[in-house]
Amino acid sequence: MQSLRIMTPAPAFPAAMEEPWTASWTDTAEIRRRPEGIEISALPPSVNFHLWAPCNMRCRFCFAPFQDVVADVLPAGHLPREESLRLVKLLAARFQKVSFAGGEPTLCPWLPELVRTAKEQGAVTMLVTNGSRLPAVIDRLEGALDWVALSIDSASEGTLVSLGRAVQGRRALSAERYAEIAEMVRRAGMRLKVNTVVTSLNAGEDMSELISVLRPERWKLLQVLPVEGQNSGRVEPLLCAAADFSGFVARHEHLEAEGIAVVPEENEDMRGSYAMVDPAGRFFDNASGGHRYSGAILREGLDTAWSQVHFSMGRFLGRGGEYDWGGGR
Repeated sequence: MQSLRIMTPAPAFPAAMEEPWTASWTDTAEIRRRPEGIEISALPPSVNFHLWAPCNMRCRFCFAPFQDVVADVLPAGHLPREESLRLVKLLAARFQKVSFAGGEPTLCPWLPELVRTAKEQGAVTMLVTNGSRLPAVIDRLEGALDWVALSIDSASEGTLVSLGRAVQGRRALSAERYAEIAEMVRRAGMRLKVNTVVTSLNAGEDMSELISVLRPERWKLLQVLPVEGQNSGRVEPLLCAAADFSGFVARHEHLEAEGIAVVPEENEDMRGSYAMVDPAGRFFDNASGGHRYSGAILREGLDTAWSQVHFSMGRFLGRGGEYDWGGGR
Protein backbone atom coordinates (compact mmCIF):
# COMPACT_ATOMS: atom_id res chain seq x y z
CA MET A 1 0.00 0.00 0.00
CA GLN A 2 1.27 3.46 -0.85
CA SER A 3 1.95 5.83 2.01
CA LEU A 4 -0.49 8.65 2.69
CA ARG A 5 0.82 12.17 2.65
CA ILE A 6 -0.41 14.47 5.39
CA MET A 7 -1.02 18.04 4.37
CA THR A 8 1.12 20.84 5.72
CA PRO A 9 -0.52 23.51 7.89
CA ALA A 10 -2.76 25.99 6.14
CA PRO A 11 -1.55 29.56 6.41
CA ALA A 12 -4.80 30.92 7.77
CA PHE A 13 -8.34 29.78 8.36
CA PRO A 14 -10.89 31.86 6.47
CA ALA A 15 -12.56 34.49 8.59
CA ALA A 16 -16.04 33.83 7.27
CA MET A 17 -17.75 30.70 6.03
CA GLU A 18 -21.35 29.79 5.28
CA GLU A 19 -21.41 27.59 8.39
CA PRO A 20 -18.87 26.37 10.95
CA TRP A 21 -16.61 23.60 9.70
CA THR A 22 -16.83 20.33 11.63
CA ALA A 23 -14.99 17.07 11.13
CA SER A 24 -18.10 14.89 10.94
CA TRP A 25 -17.58 11.16 11.47
CA THR A 26 -13.78 11.51 11.41
CA ASP A 27 -11.57 10.13 14.15
CA THR A 28 -8.32 11.29 15.66
CA ALA A 29 -6.29 9.06 13.35
CA GLU A 30 -7.35 10.94 10.28
CA ILE A 31 -7.25 14.59 11.34
CA ARG A 32 -4.79 16.98 12.85
CA ARG A 33 -5.66 19.82 15.20
CA ARG A 34 -4.60 23.37 14.52
CA PRO A 35 -3.86 25.74 17.41
CA GLU A 36 -7.27 27.39 16.97
CA GLY A 37 -8.92 24.01 17.71
CA ILE A 38 -10.11 23.57 14.10
CA GLU A 39 -9.87 19.97 12.90
CA ILE A 40 -8.62 19.59 9.32
CA SER A 41 -8.67 16.31 7.43
CA ALA A 42 -5.52 14.68 6.14
CA LEU A 43 -4.97 15.06 2.42
CA PRO A 44 -5.69 11.74 0.65
CA PRO A 45 -3.41 10.34 -2.08
CA SER A 46 -5.89 10.90 -4.94
CA VAL A 47 -8.06 13.70 -6.27
CA ASN A 48 -10.76 13.95 -8.94
CA PHE A 49 -10.66 17.14 -11.04
CA HIS A 50 -14.03 17.72 -12.72
CA LEU A 51 -12.47 20.05 -15.23
CA TRP A 52 -15.28 20.34 -17.77
CA ALA A 53 -18.98 20.76 -16.89
CA PRO A 54 -20.37 20.33 -20.45
CA CYS A 55 -21.19 16.78 -21.52
CA ASN A 56 -22.37 15.16 -24.73
CA MET A 57 -24.53 12.62 -22.85
CA ARG A 58 -27.64 13.22 -20.75
CA CYS A 59 -27.40 10.79 -17.83
CA ARG A 60 -30.51 11.26 -15.69
CA PHE A 61 -28.68 10.22 -12.53
CA CYS A 62 -25.57 12.41 -12.99
CA PHE A 63 -24.42 13.59 -9.55
CA ALA A 64 -22.29 16.43 -10.93
CA PRO A 65 -23.77 18.36 -13.86
CA PHE A 66 -22.64 21.55 -12.06
CA GLN A 67 -25.57 23.61 -13.32
CA ASP A 68 -25.23 25.70 -10.17
CA VAL A 69 -21.59 26.42 -10.98
CA VAL A 70 -22.44 27.40 -14.56
CA ALA A 71 -25.33 29.61 -13.43
CA ASP A 72 -23.61 31.36 -10.53
CA VAL A 73 -19.84 31.22 -11.00
CA LEU A 74 -18.52 30.02 -14.33
CA PRO A 75 -20.83 30.40 -17.36
CA ALA A 76 -18.43 28.57 -19.68
CA GLY A 77 -18.37 25.56 -17.37
CA HIS A 78 -14.57 25.40 -17.25
CA LEU A 79 -11.50 27.42 -16.34
CA PRO A 80 -9.41 29.10 -19.05
CA ARG A 81 -6.55 26.98 -20.36
CA GLU A 82 -3.74 28.72 -18.45
CA GLU A 83 -5.58 28.63 -15.14
CA SER A 84 -6.45 24.95 -15.54
CA LEU A 85 -2.80 24.14 -16.30
CA ARG A 86 -1.66 26.02 -13.17
CA LEU A 87 -4.26 24.21 -11.09
CA VAL A 88 -3.30 20.76 -12.39
CA LYS A 89 0.37 21.45 -11.71
CA LEU A 90 -0.51 22.34 -8.12
CA LEU A 91 -2.77 19.31 -7.63
CA ALA A 92 -0.23 16.90 -9.14
CA ALA A 93 2.47 18.22 -6.81
CA ARG A 94 0.33 17.37 -3.75
CA PHE A 95 -1.66 14.27 -4.77
CA GLN A 96 -0.21 10.97 -5.93
CA LYS A 97 -3.01 10.34 -8.44
CA VAL A 98 -5.04 12.87 -10.45
CA SER A 99 -8.24 11.72 -12.15
CA PHE A 100 -9.68 13.93 -14.90
CA ALA A 101 -13.46 13.85 -15.00
CA GLY A 102 -16.40 15.96 -16.13
CA GLY A 103 -18.96 16.42 -17.50
CA GLU A 104 -17.10 14.78 -20.34
CA PRO A 105 -13.40 15.69 -20.14
CA THR A 106 -12.58 14.65 -23.71
CA LEU A 107 -14.52 17.73 -24.86
CA CYS A 108 -11.69 19.88 -23.46
CA PRO A 109 -9.31 20.88 -26.30
CA TRP A 110 -6.34 21.13 -23.93
CA LEU A 111 -6.96 17.86 -22.08
CA PRO A 112 -3.70 16.29 -23.41
CA GLU A 113 -1.75 19.25 -21.99
CA LEU A 114 -3.39 18.83 -18.60
CA VAL A 115 -2.65 15.11 -18.47
CA ARG A 116 0.98 15.64 -19.50
CA THR A 117 1.38 18.39 -16.92
CA ALA A 118 0.20 16.03 -14.17
CA LYS A 119 2.44 13.26 -15.44
CA GLU A 120 5.48 15.56 -15.54
CA GLN A 121 4.88 16.31 -11.86
CA GLY A 122 5.14 12.58 -11.13
CA ALA A 123 1.44 11.86 -10.59
CA VAL A 124 -0.46 8.79 -11.75
CA THR A 125 -3.08 9.94 -14.25
CA MET A 126 -6.60 8.66 -14.91
CA LEU A 127 -9.32 9.73 -17.33
CA VAL A 128 -12.99 9.11 -16.43
CA THR A 129 -14.93 9.15 -19.70
CA ASN A 130 -18.10 7.92 -21.35
CA GLY A 131 -15.86 6.69 -24.17
CA SER A 132 -17.70 8.30 -27.06
CA ARG A 133 -14.85 10.66 -27.99
CA LEU A 134 -11.91 8.69 -26.65
CA PRO A 135 -10.89 7.28 -30.06
CA ALA A 136 -10.43 10.84 -31.33
CA VAL A 137 -8.00 11.84 -28.57
CA ILE A 138 -6.29 8.69 -27.34
CA ASP A 139 -3.24 9.11 -29.58
CA ARG A 140 -2.50 12.49 -27.95
CA LEU A 141 -2.78 10.95 -24.47
CA GLU A 142 -0.48 8.03 -25.10
CA GLY A 143 2.59 8.02 -22.89
CA ALA A 144 1.02 10.40 -20.35
CA LEU A 145 -2.24 8.70 -19.38
CA ASP A 146 -1.95 5.70 -17.07
CA TRP A 147 -5.60 4.69 -16.62
CA VAL A 148 -8.89 4.97 -18.48
CA ALA A 149 -12.12 4.55 -16.48
CA LEU A 150 -14.99 3.84 -18.87
CA SER A 151 -18.49 4.70 -17.61
CA ILE A 152 -20.75 1.86 -18.80
CA ASP A 153 -24.11 1.26 -17.14
CA SER A 154 -25.61 -1.55 -19.22
CA ALA A 155 -24.94 -3.99 -22.02
CA SER A 156 -28.31 -3.00 -23.51
CA GLU A 157 -28.46 0.01 -25.81
CA GLY A 158 -32.13 0.42 -24.94
CA THR A 159 -31.37 0.64 -21.23
CA LEU A 160 -28.54 3.08 -21.87
CA VAL A 161 -30.88 5.36 -23.82
CA SER A 162 -33.47 5.14 -21.03
CA LEU A 163 -30.79 6.17 -18.56
CA GLY A 164 -29.58 9.01 -20.79
CA ARG A 165 -26.17 7.32 -21.13
CA ALA A 166 -26.22 8.15 -24.82
CA VAL A 167 -24.87 10.91 -27.06
CA GLN A 168 -27.37 13.76 -26.88
CA GLY A 169 -29.55 11.30 -24.98
CA ARG A 170 -30.34 9.37 -28.16
CA ARG A 171 -27.34 7.39 -29.48
CA ALA A 172 -25.91 4.80 -27.12
CA LEU A 173 -22.64 2.96 -27.66
CA SER A 174 -23.06 -0.73 -28.44
CA ALA A 175 -21.42 -3.53 -26.45
CA GLU A 176 -19.25 -4.18 -29.51
CA ARG A 177 -18.11 -0.56 -29.57
CA TYR A 178 -17.20 -0.67 -25.88
CA ALA A 179 -15.14 -3.80 -26.57
CA GLU A 180 -13.30 -2.01 -29.38
CA ILE A 181 -12.54 0.93 -27.10
CA ALA A 182 -11.26 -1.39 -24.36
CA GLU A 183 -8.82 -2.99 -26.81
CA MET A 184 -7.77 0.46 -28.00
CA VAL A 185 -6.96 1.41 -24.39
CA ARG A 186 -4.81 -1.68 -23.91
CA ARG A 187 -2.96 -1.18 -27.20
CA ALA A 188 -2.08 2.34 -26.03
CA GLY A 189 -0.44 0.88 -22.92
CA MET A 190 -3.11 2.17 -20.54
CA ARG A 191 -4.81 0.29 -17.72
CA LEU A 192 -8.58 -0.17 -17.81
CA LYS A 193 -11.24 0.36 -15.18
CA VAL A 194 -15.03 0.35 -15.63
CA ASN A 195 -17.53 2.37 -13.57
CA THR A 196 -21.19 1.29 -13.45
CA VAL A 197 -23.99 3.20 -11.74
CA VAL A 198 -26.60 0.73 -10.48
CA THR A 199 -30.14 2.09 -10.75
CA SER A 200 -33.69 0.75 -10.75
CA LEU A 201 -33.37 0.26 -14.53
CA ASN A 202 -30.29 -1.98 -14.54
CA ALA A 203 -30.28 -3.54 -11.05
CA GLY A 204 -31.73 -6.79 -12.40
CA GLU A 205 -29.29 -7.04 -15.31
CA ASP A 206 -26.44 -9.52 -15.65
CA MET A 207 -23.47 -7.69 -17.22
CA SER A 208 -21.07 -10.59 -16.74
CA GLU A 209 -20.59 -11.34 -20.42
CA LEU A 210 -19.76 -7.75 -21.33
CA ILE A 211 -17.40 -7.24 -18.40
CA SER A 212 -15.62 -10.54 -19.19
CA VAL A 213 -15.04 -9.29 -22.73
CA LEU A 214 -13.83 -5.86 -21.57
CA ARG A 215 -11.47 -7.38 -18.96
CA PRO A 216 -11.00 -4.30 -16.75
CA GLU A 217 -8.63 -4.55 -13.81
CA ARG A 218 -11.27 -2.93 -11.61
CA TRP A 219 -15.04 -2.73 -11.92
CA LYS A 220 -16.52 -0.13 -9.60
CA LEU A 221 -20.23 -0.58 -8.84
CA LEU A 222 -21.88 2.60 -7.56
CA GLN A 223 -25.33 2.63 -5.98
CA VAL A 224 -27.02 5.59 -7.66
CA LEU A 225 -26.48 8.59 -5.41
CA PRO A 226 -29.07 11.36 -4.95
CA VAL A 227 -27.36 14.75 -4.59
CA GLU A 228 -29.50 17.74 -3.69
CA GLY A 229 -29.22 20.53 -6.25
CA GLN A 230 -27.49 18.29 -8.81
CA ASN A 231 -29.79 15.42 -9.82
CA SER A 232 -32.81 16.08 -7.60
CA GLY A 233 -36.04 16.05 -9.61
CA ARG A 234 -34.59 13.54 -12.09
CA VAL A 235 -32.96 10.79 -10.09
CA GLU A 236 -35.88 9.73 -7.89
CA PRO A 237 -37.39 7.11 -10.28
CA LEU A 238 -33.91 5.61 -10.67
CA LEU A 239 -33.11 5.13 -6.98
CA CYS A 240 -31.97 1.61 -6.17
CA ALA A 241 -32.88 -0.14 -2.92
CA ALA A 242 -30.02 -1.53 -0.86
CA ALA A 243 -31.23 -5.10 -1.38
CA ASP A 244 -31.33 -4.64 -5.16
CA PHE A 245 -27.84 -3.16 -5.15
CA SER A 246 -26.54 -6.05 -3.05
CA GLY A 247 -28.17 -8.47 -5.48
CA PHE A 248 -26.40 -6.83 -8.42
CA VAL A 249 -23.07 -7.09 -6.61
CA ALA A 250 -23.63 -10.75 -5.66
CA ARG A 251 -24.59 -11.62 -9.24
CA HIS A 252 -21.20 -10.45 -10.48
CA GLU A 253 -18.83 -11.47 -7.70
CA HIS A 254 -17.80 -14.55 -9.70
CA LEU A 255 -15.81 -12.21 -11.99
CA GLU A 256 -13.21 -11.96 -9.24
CA ALA A 257 -12.06 -15.42 -10.36
CA GLU A 258 -11.19 -13.88 -13.75
CA GLY A 259 -8.86 -11.36 -12.11
CA ILE A 260 -11.39 -8.50 -12.14
CA ALA A 261 -11.61 -6.63 -8.83
CA VAL A 262 -15.33 -5.99 -8.17
CA VAL A 263 -15.56 -2.88 -5.97
CA PRO A 264 -19.05 -1.92 -4.70
CA GLU A 265 -19.85 1.46 -3.17
CA GLU A 266 -23.10 2.08 -1.35
CA ASN A 267 -24.39 5.62 -0.85
CA GLU A 268 -22.83 6.02 2.58
CA ASP A 269 -19.46 4.87 1.23
CA MET A 270 -19.48 7.73 -1.26
CA ARG A 271 -20.42 10.62 0.99
CA GLY A 272 -17.43 12.63 2.12
CA SER A 273 -14.90 10.03 0.94
CA TYR A 274 -13.56 11.72 -2.20
CA ALA A 275 -11.24 14.66 -2.72
CA MET A 276 -12.96 16.52 -5.57
CA VAL A 277 -12.35 19.76 -7.47
CA ASP A 278 -15.14 21.43 -9.44
CA PRO A 279 -14.88 23.13 -12.86
CA ALA A 280 -14.27 26.48 -11.15
CA GLY A 281 -11.18 25.14 -9.38
CA ARG A 282 -12.70 24.70 -5.90
CA PHE A 283 -12.72 21.68 -3.63
CA PHE A 284 -16.20 20.36 -2.99
CA ASP A 285 -17.81 17.61 -0.94
CA ASN A 286 -21.16 15.83 -0.79
CA ALA A 287 -21.11 14.90 2.89
CA SER A 288 -24.35 16.70 3.80
CA GLY A 289 -26.40 15.60 0.78
CA GLY A 290 -25.60 18.49 -1.56
CA HIS A 291 -22.41 20.14 -2.77
CA ARG A 292 -20.38 22.31 -0.42
CA TYR A 293 -17.71 24.38 -2.22
CA SER A 294 -14.47 25.82 -0.93
CA GLY A 295 -12.88 29.03 -2.09
CA ALA A 296 -10.86 28.95 -5.31
CA ILE A 297 -7.69 26.91 -4.85
CA LEU A 298 -5.56 29.21 -7.02
CA ARG A 299 -6.67 32.25 -5.05
CA GLU A 300 -6.72 30.97 -1.47
CA GLY A 301 -4.12 28.22 -1.64
CA LEU A 302 -4.66 24.47 -1.61
CA ASP A 303 -4.46 24.01 2.16
CA THR A 304 -6.86 26.81 3.02
CA ALA A 305 -9.35 25.61 0.40
CA TRP A 306 -9.06 22.02 1.68
CA SER A 307 -9.84 23.17 5.21
CA GLN A 308 -13.28 24.33 4.00
CA VAL A 309 -14.66 20.92 2.99
CA HIS A 310 -15.54 17.67 4.72
CA PHE A 311 -13.48 14.54 4.15
CA SER A 312 -13.24 11.20 5.96
CA MET A 313 -10.02 9.25 5.49
CA GLY A 314 -11.71 6.28 7.17
CA ARG A 315 -14.41 6.18 4.51
CA PHE A 316 -11.87 6.72 1.75
CA LEU A 317 -9.86 3.71 2.90
CA GLY A 318 -12.99 1.71 3.72
CA ARG A 319 -14.32 1.94 0.17
CA GLY A 320 -10.98 0.85 -1.29
CA GLY A 321 -9.94 4.31 -2.42
CA GLU A 322 -6.27 3.40 -2.17
CA TYR A 323 -5.13 0.46 -4.31
CA ASP A 324 -2.18 -0.54 -6.46
CA TRP A 325 -2.53 2.05 -9.20
CA GLY A 326 1.18 1.82 -10.02
CA GLY A 327 3.70 4.39 -11.24
CA GLY A 328 3.94 7.90 -9.87
CA ARG A 329 5.75 8.79 -6.67
